[in-house]
Amino acid sequence: MDHRAAPRLGRSLSAIGLGTWQLGADWGAVDEEAALAVLHAAYAAGTTFFDTADVYGDGRSERLIGRFLRDLGPEAAGTVCVATKTGRRAPQDPAHFTLDNFRTWTDRSRTNLGVDTLDLVQLHCPPTPVFSSDAVYDALDTLVEERRITAYGVSVETCDEALAALARPHVASIQIILNVLRRKPLERVLPAAEEAGVAIIARVPLASGLLSGRYRADTVFAPDDHRAYNRHGQSFDVGETFSGVDYDTGVAAAAEFTALAPTGATPAQTALRWILQQPGVTTVIPGARNAEQARTNAAAAHLPPLPEDALRAMERLYDDRIRTTVHHRW
Repeated sequence: MDHRAAPRLGRSLSAIGLGTWQLGADWGAVDEEAALAVLHAAYAAGTTFFDTADVYGDGRSERLIGRFLRDLGPEAAGTVCVATKTGRRAPQDPAHFTLDNFRTWTDRSRTNLGVDTLDLVQLHCPPTPVFSSDAVYDALDTLVEERRITAYGVSVETCDEALAALARPHVASIQIILNVLRRKPLERVLPAAEEAGVAIIARVPLASGLLSGRYRADTVFAPDDHRAYNRHGQSFDVGETFSGVDYDTGVAAAAEFTALAPTGATPAQTALRWILQQPGVTTVIPGARNAEQARTNAAAAHLPPLPEDALRAMERLYDDRIRTTVHHRW
């Protein structure tokens, strides 16, 4: 597995990480045995970066990762970087983003994960004004001084939020939606992050599974799957579900994308390979609901670079089918 430097974290991250939202909730049921199998399969395939949040299954995802770390033992667990997120355990009002709340929330995550110090804590897509608050960053600096956390970053919805965070000297990472159907971060965010030495964590890399090529217009998702209940942003930002692309439009675009996958690579691996080729990307965090998916995702790191003709075709696909509906929104 390729590892890429994250200068402000003071370490390198595996190019393919693992997103673990699906091990907590909102993607249909994943039992504990299957969840642990996913974590161990990803690690065995070379993944050492794991992304979670305190609200995924009300802490279930964090607790599963904590058990996984205990299973590995201290020496192996020391090679793993776990990033969690904070800020969604209260109403989304900037007034709640205080040092006292940060201490409470991160102490809960430390308990869930079974660690004294959290490797990386990210603000979890908070209200836009939070990204410009001196008090918020001062509070996060205090958590570092108190050794509750090693470093902090932000998870954002928009490129403008990312650019606001990049202006802060101690922000170690930016987590942002980036995939073949969400290309806007390539314009300003990735170049600025690369220049500043800030890690880019690419999330929703498969557009909620669309780019796997497995879904059709008549696919039915479980009622507890956000791909069923959040298509119009009923519960959280619609950009998190199918990258904000209308489902039928996305299915058609995914069918065209599938035809561009090179011999020997699945559409999902091709989508991950595209992200890894973008300058400034540090790690990409696909999810997995079973061990085989985790292994297949990790294998994308070993694929050769996509050829120029395929890259141009993917750009045309975006321009022709997607750009007018998403590019101006995030």
